[in-house]
Amino acid sequence: MDDAKQLGAASAALSKAGYQLGSEVRQLSLEGMSCAGCVRRAENALLNVPGVISAEVDLASHQARVVFIAGMPTDVMFSALKTAGYPGRWVNLEGPAEQDLQVNKLRGEQRHVAIAALLSAPLALGMIPALFGYHDLMLPPLVQLVLASIVQFYFGARFYRGAWHALRNRAGNMDLLVALGTSAGWALSTWHVFTAPAGVMPVLYYEASAVIISFVLLGKYLESRAKRQTLEAIRALTALRPEMARLRTAGGEELVPLEQITLGDQVLIQPGERVPVDGIIREGGSHVDESMLTGESLPASRQPGDAVSAGAMNQDGMLVVETTAIGHDTMLARIVRLVEIAQASKAPIQRLVDRVSAIFVPVVLLIAAFTWGLGSLWVGGEQALLNAIAVLVIACPCALGLATPTAIMVGTGVAARHGILIRDAQALELAHKVDTVIFDKTGTLTEGKPSMISFAALGDLDAEAALALAVALQRNAEHPLAKALLHYAAEQQVSANAASEFRVQAGLGASGLVNNQPIWLGNQRLMGDLKVNLEGSANLIKQHEAQGHTLSWLAIEGQPNPVALMAFADTLKSGARDTIRQLRMLNIDSWLITGDSQAAAEAVGTELAIHHIEAQVLPEDKARHVQALRDKGHVVAMIGDGINDAPALAAADVGMAMATGTDVAMHSAGITLMRGDPQLVPAALDISRHTWRKIRQNLFWAFVYNSVGIPLAAVGLLNPMLAGAIMALSSVSVVSNALLLKRWAPEKKP
Repeated sequence: MDDAKQLGAASAALSKAGYQLGSEVRQLSLEGMSCAGCVRRAENALLNVPGVISAEVDLASHQARVVFIAGMPTDVMFSALKTAGYPGRWVNLEGPAEQDLQVNKLRGEQRHVAIAALLSAPLALGMIPALFGYHDLMLPPLVQLVLASIVQFYFGARFYRGAWHALRNRAGNMDLLVALGTSAGWALSTWHVFTAPAGVMPVLYYEASAVIISFVLLGKYLESRAKRQTLEAIRALTALRPEMARLRTAGGEELVPLEQITLGDQVLIQPGERVPVDGIIREGGSHVDESMLTGESLPASRQPGDAVSAGAMNQDGMLVVETTAIGHDTMLARIVRLVEIAQASKAPIQRLVDRVSAIFVPVVLLIAAFTWGLGSLWVGGEQALLNAIAVLVIACPCALGLATPTAIMVGTGVAARHGILIRDAQALELAHKVDTVIFDKTGTLTEGKPSMISFAALGDLDAEAALALAVALQRNAEHPLAKALLHYAAEQQVSANAASEFRVQAGLGASGLVNNQPIWLGNQRLMGDLKVNLEGSANLIKQHEAQGHTLSWLAIEGQPNPVALMAFADTLKSGARDTIRQLRMLNIDSWLITGDSQAAAEAVGTELAIHHIEAQVLPEDKARHVQALRDKGHVVAMIGDGINDAPALAAADVGMAMATGTDVAMHSAGITLMRGDPQLVPAALDISRHTWRKIRQNLFWAFVYNSVGIPLAAVGLLNPMLAGAIMALSSVSVVSNALLLKRWAPEKKP
């Protein structure tokens, strides 16, 4: 493991220096996992393989996330896992075969539980009449021996295999405790069968050993069935990808397997069909339901030139889409990978639980030995042995190992369903502690594109005539301000033919001829170069500049004053106000740090009631502001969407990137918000708080079960059968409690 640590450190150092060590990340499905002790041994087995950089094993999903040097022989990993007692295979959650395998495995567990219970029932039910003062109906000793032996050594074989692998690795696990406890009860009963005097009914405990195994099997089945529900998020996402696509060919259209689609191909998507690839719409228009990808409940209108993603549902129009990404490169595949990684990653608290579990089994064995040894002096050897068996059975650390990963799996899954992608469990755990949120302005709290908010005629022309002149000049322009002006004019139902001799003056504006008359549209500097007098609109200019608006003027040759003043602003997103309000209700302080002007920043801050504002901040300075707040003891979340936000996102305790922004920002963040809606920020913090609450509840009950159950078993207040039932109940209750997170939903917009 030291080699793996050194390799991981070397990889991190190379990455920091700007050099990437070629690596692969794959998911493994493991067998034979039973408790947190198994997690530790499986991780150690993988980390001891040369070439493995890191390995994280998840008890809830029985999967391992392995990072290893690209090109290394993977057979060594499988061999190491098999030697440790946890045979593994590559997992493909996107394939239907994987889901069929899981269903068949669950059915097999169900069969084992049913048959073991049928064989155990005659052993336990025969004792019931004796509880009411009647003669018992116990089966003959040899019949009991046969039934109990089938349950013990056939249906309980998994516990012996697990115990053997644990002992071979000089460790302990749940299987060892169950195998020791039930074997002791079976062996004592068998001794009595063959040593009892003729004609005397021996004292037998076969019902205890058989029922304990049946209870443990039932608990494992219920646990597996509940854990299967924790993976619903991934199954729901993978089910979105259709298997077939309609390919446009020279001869028409052809229905082909999705694997045959290549980049640049055009696919046809009929109403009611799912989009099979990422692409750009070339023909047609429709409303597209992207709720499973972005969490947005309302369908979005999509027209030629718009992008669509695999998995979205086409609702009401025929679309022709040019393929830009397929298979593992689609947004859907990236989302699935992010959810897989998050569900397989470990929260910092889980590492503490793993260390506790490592010493838990040896301590339980010692307690059982003392219970038998000291109890023999007080209550007799047989009763003391039964008490020791109860200690072994009730102390199985399943609930302890499941407490954290099940909550994380459900929490990340339900968050993904609402458009919040949590990249790792550490981000999920830290987010519940956040007390300060820093927002970038452009593209995060605002739309990131200008809109015209005021058009004022200043000369003899009326507003409509002046606007028509501006439209004529800007009709062929590509500048964002020009597009905002044209959009405003369309809303006012004003149009005009394009100006002739159109010319862009970089950094200043544009000029052209309208009805052979030269006109200009541009900023204050252009007006100064043209000697246009702006003093007549000084008060209006001052008002707009105080609000951080961008100003442009329209001027006509031969006129000393401008004929119109245009004010542009980056409008607030619809959910921005509610976002700040919700954060305030969560006792979280909001900051606005932006590279924009002081006036623009203060205008947004005033409108949103954000009191901490830093403007004209360079990208590297954003990161320094984040670090300064952390140095003061704050737990900081940074929200951004651009390349310039990446350093600050990486520096924060929790980075949240808008998926509408750049890939660099998303790679720097621990949480990705799939919509451009800032209200996903308090939602992400809220699901983190709910998940953390479930983790604490699960750990509390897991420790209560053991801290209360072990002493009761040691003093004889719990018989082995009851101990087995309580142990099974503890695991099921922990998983069931985590599943309550599925009911979480973000606060609705007012």
